[in-house]
Amino acid sequence: MSIRGSSVPEAKGGRQVPGTRKAGRPLDAAKHQAIVETAAYLFFQNGYAATAIEQVAADAGVSKVTIYNQFGDKRALFAAAVTCECEKMRGHFALDAMPQGSIRERLTAMGEAICAFLFRPEMFQFERRIAAETEHDAAIGEAFLEAGPRRMKQGFALWLAHAGQAGDLVIDDPMLAAEQFVSMCKGMGDLERRFGAVVAPEHNRQRILGAVDVFLAAYGAGSHR
Repeated sequence: MSIRGSSVPEAKGGRQVPGTRKAGRPLDAAKHQAIVETAAYLFFQNGYAATAIEQVAADAGVSKVTIYNQFGDKRALFAAAVTCECEKMRGHFALDAMPQGSIRERLTAMGEAICAFLFRPEMFQFERRIAAETEHDAAIGEAFLEAGPRRMKQGFALWLAHAGQAGDLVIDDPMLAAEQFVSMCKGMGDLERRFGAVVAPEHNRQRILGAVDVFLAAYGAGSHR
């Protein structure tokens, strides 16, 4: 994937070439987004170690200096790229994007969205590469956890807390409840996929429905009356 926008020609040091369009906020934002999206694609395809700043710059249509000016170093760019990818999932947690229906229907839809996101083949490939590279540099794994899984957990916890405020759930610790729900939805299917097994869609559905049953038995408003 190559993401190329209408970037402004740059002189050495990232300065604008005289006579070209002046840099403004919309252009800077577009350039920043192109860099992050390009980096996300390359990191997920090639892994951290095999992704070079030069390649990101070339594919995003910017200079290497621009990337260093905006992100500082490769690890910061990696964190921004992982955050960008996980924002696709976090969009489901926005209050104005909540699925409609009963709390059971909403939890079921949320479980399906979470598993569809986490069970993508490219996600498993990416996690394997990051795990291997973390053996040599623990900070890479920490950057991934902080920018990805932990942010997603916080987003889902806020979603559950809102459901609690609406009277649909009774949850004292939304962060713990978020972790429990996702773990139940993933179940053995997560492990099986990592080792190459094919998991039938109906088994995924059954696991998610079961997770919703157990979750509502523990946290449903009706179970606390």
